[in-house]
Amino acid sequence: MVTQAEKRKILFVASEATPFISTGGLSEVIGSLSKALAKRKKFDVRVVLPLYSDIKQEQREDFEFVGNINVPVAWRNQYCGVFRCKREGVTFYFVDNEYYFKRKGCYGHFDDGERFAFFCRSALEIMPLIDFFPDILHCHDWQSALALLYLKTIYCRKQEYANIKTLFTIHNIEYQGTYSIDNLQWLFGIDSYYQNIAEYKGCINLMKGAIECCDKFSTVSPTYAEEIKNPYFGFGLDPIVRRNASKLCGILNGIDPDYYDPQKDKAIFANYSATDIANKSVCKEQLQRMLNLPVRPNTPVVAMITRLVAPKGLDLVMAVADQALERDMQLVVLGTGEGYYEHYFRELALRYPKQVATVIAFNSDLSRQIYSGADIFLMPSRSEPCGLSQMIASRYGTVAVVRETGGLKDSIIPYGAGGNGFTFCNFNAHDMLYVLNEAMDLYKDKENWQKLIVKAMKTDFSWKKSAENYVELYDSILTQ
Repeated sequence: MVTQAEKRKILFVASEATPFISTGGLSEVIGSLSKALAKRKKFDVRVVLPLYSDIKQEQREDFEFVGNINVPVAWRNQYCGVFRCKREGVTFYFVDNEYYFKRKGCYGHFDDGERFAFFCRSALEIMPLIDFFPDILHCHDWQSALALLYLKTIYCRKQEYANIKTLFTIHNIEYQGTYSIDNLQWLFGIDSYYQNIAEYKGCINLMKGAIECCDKFSTVSPTYAEEIKNPYFGFGLDPIVRRNASKLCGILNGIDPDYYDPQKDKAIFANYSATDIANKSVCKEQLQRMLNLPVRPNTPVVAMITRLVAPKGLDLVMAVADQALERDMQLVVLGTGEGYYEHYFRELALRYPKQVATVIAFNSDLSRQIYSGADIFLMPSRSEPCGLSQMIASRYGTVAVVRETGGLKDSIIPYGAGGNGFTFCNFNAHDMLYVLNEAMDLYKDKENWQKLIVKAMKTDFSWKKSAENYVELYDSILTQ
């Protein structure tokens, strides 16, 4: 039995985490990975988050006030309140400052640089208050990158911080946190002596600085770790990734199988499991009724639950949608995003009212009703660091058709190779259509289609294996 004193101390610094606040996959990773690590009893896992006003009151009911401190943000000196709660073995800390976080939404504000500079500085400043100096500081994406820069340029001179090891995880390299050079001192409070660490292409690049400062850095799938070494996927940062490649590894994300469980999910129309999938047809019928589509049990329902933005491969769908809809099929689209794509899919539903249903919204319950009621899940992404939707769809027995990129390639194995879905390689609309047609052809073969549904549902997308990989990575960092 590992005693509390013997446990390795891990502190996550992240801008969001389930169940408190979520805008995408990052939050699910923080919420699920921290819980999976805590279950191993080997780690004392804690998470630092901003106390956004969007965190609902029911989530705050067990928050305990720890205390408050003043946090330096360059020439400013800002109030920082600290709250704490514990969920499933993980301790969460929330840093409170209403000037920075009492506003709608997590991101997209004019002063995001200053907001997350305060957040990152707070993550280090609160360590004496909470009496927790981690063995590993694990930071996620550009919003927490400054914590690594602060540790290596300011705090490492202090004895209690000197031995903290670091890991930086890139969830999406497209968003790097770039600012003008003069902000290094004026906004972030880092001496110009260290400018070379964060400077890149005439700007301050926080992600670049984190890569240079960390002991190791990771991405959210093995394929994506290789992809970001080349210019097509690296968004200009690929030379830095290649230079630091000896520190890089890729670990595939997972999902919480208890949360995404069609046998227990109260949001779906009827429950079912891999051993008894009969009620999946009930979910399909009710989904068709709800979306005003003709109830046709033998017509394949193809679903897309996605952000309506270019990297999701929507241009491929637009190029062949009319051709695809010549077949007996139905298409369901759920998501929000760029007006160009929202307008197209709305208009497509108007042109094909008996075949296409478009819902421009973000709705968690509806998404799970679609996952459970659809037959095929289409995800033709141009780039996808990991992707969770293809895993969730498989968990609900909806067969994934994906492009072989990032985590899609690592999680969906082609049916022809004995796998759990369908894949295509080239970013080409007719390649996508060919494979989608293959899936719809197999759908007619009910016996083999049901076998494929069961195989998809039984695929282990849990955090068990991924957590083991993180344990190995932590051990390598601590022993190097």
